[in-house]
Amino acid sequence: MRGWGKKRGVIPGIKRWVIRGVLSLLGLWLAGIILFAFLPVPFSAVMAERQVSAWLSGDFSYVARSSWVSMDEIAPVMALAVIAAEDQKFPEHAGFDMDAIRAALAHNERDGVRVRGGSTLTQQMVKNLFLWDGRSWLRKGLEAGITVGVELVWTKRRILTVYLNIVEFGPGIFGVQQAAQHFFNKPASRLTASEAALLAAVLPNPIRFRVNAPSRYVSQRQQWILRQMSQIGGEAFLRTNGLR
Repeated sequence: MRGWGKKRGVIPGIKRWVIRGVLSLLGLWLAGIILFAFLPVPFSAVMAERQVSAWLSGDFSYVARSSWVSMDEIAPVMALAVIAAEDQKFPEHAGFDMDAIRAALAHNERDGVRVRGGSTLTQQMVKNLFLWDGRSWLRKGLEAGITVGVELVWTKRRILTVYLNIVEFGPGIFGVQQAAQHFFNKPASRLTASEAALLAAVLPNPIRFRVNAPSRYVSQRQQWILRQMSQIGGEAFLRTNGLR
């Protein structure tokens, strides 16, 4: 009976700590949504995850690098390229593209090996900034909730700015400024349409696909992105939708 009493005392204590932990995380995410609506993002959750994983595996040469720049310091073709490649309905939706989600679910039912995602730029940014890599229903649920908060507080221009500053383009290379300097030896403001499309082409898997050694698939995807950039209206598309 005495042991049972101790167990009954321990279980409520564990519950309290779990509740406090969950509330603390919710508070951090809420603070992040508010603060990063205005302030530069120093690092993302995925950057931290990559760095810690490298250290734990004994790779002390790995360094997650990023350099924050404003939208005015990013070539318009870069913003256009990621929209053309990843989320052409970005200016229209409220964080979720239901047509893309339904198409992805139908594809994944037919082909369980080559899994397709239906995430918008907002969802991808939320995952990179606040959560972790990988696939799980828990992460997707948290991603959906935070996405709603971000879309309510942030402008589309701000979402795109943060996305471009934290997205991964290669091992240790985060953000368009770092990618432009690493791969093309120039600032993000001077990227050409072809270079921007090449950077966007590796986004489905920047660890597998390489900007500096593009596979046939990446080169073909680069050309497709260039065509899409022209079809959606070029830089006028950005101005019309308040993204410049």
